[in-house]
Amino acid sequence: MTVSTTRARHRAARRPVTPLSSIAQAASDQMSTVGRRTAVVAASSGLIVSMIGAAAPATAAPVDNESGKLNAVDLSALTAQARQALEAAPAVTVAADAAFTIEQAAAPVTVTPAPEPEPEPEPVRTTQTSRTQERQSQSEAPAQQEAAVEVPASAYGSTIVSIAARYVGVPYVYGGTTPDGFDCSGFTSYVYAQVGISLPRTSSAQGSVGTKVSRDQAQPGDLIWTPGHIAIYAGDNMMIDAPRPGKTVQFRQIWQSNPTFIRVA
Repeated sequence: MTVSTTRARHRAARRPVTPLSSIAQAASDQMSTVGRRTAVVAASSGLIVSMIGAAAPATAAPVDNESGKLNAVDLSALTAQARQALEAAPAVTVAADAAFTIEQAAAPVTVTPAPEPEPEPEPVRTTQTSRTQERQSQSEAPAQQEAAVEVPASAYGSTIVSIAARYVGVPYVYGGTTPDGFDCSGFTSYVYAQVGISLPRTSSAQGSVGTKVSRDQAQPGDLIWTPGHIAIYAGDNMMIDAPRPGKTVQFRQIWQSNPTFIRVA
């Protein structure tokens, strides 16, 4: 009796089939045809061996079959997953006339307060004067101004008043704090700084420092404060200050009806 043994057959290993496989196969067939035609033409010139070698189709790279499985990519499965991801993605729509607001946090900004204007009431005339008297008073004005420059005798010995008297004639300049030009609080703070005393910048702030004293206890060198203005007391109902625009630092009579006297040590 003859015994035959039939062995199982396995499908030969192949590369994965992809949409590019047909394109690659067509290109390979075309190159093979071109090679054969070239070999026939070259045979008559004795170059058949070299042309055949040059036109031989490329040999496919060996397939790594050690694992017994071939790497394959299922494109249809990937396409289905991509479609599912797009369908599951939320759709965002925005109206054409939608308005957007941007919240802005307010940054703290500290602004140096501007010096207040220094008002000074104009003297009220209680009697009518003739034109002759007005001309006479205008001619006497320069002499009165020269006399006003003199330091009152009651201020002798006051360091503050002596320093302040150096700047008689300096013009009033709004916001001025130097001998090039002073406003009222710029003048007092500059004079006090010469003796090592620091005063706030504005007249309203200077009115809140030091110790308030009565008028009969006031001494030359004390501050004289009224709302919107600050000056230095010179004794004998006199003061020295930077009055207002158009004027200069000068000694003059205290014109305020009820000023506040402040002593700063």
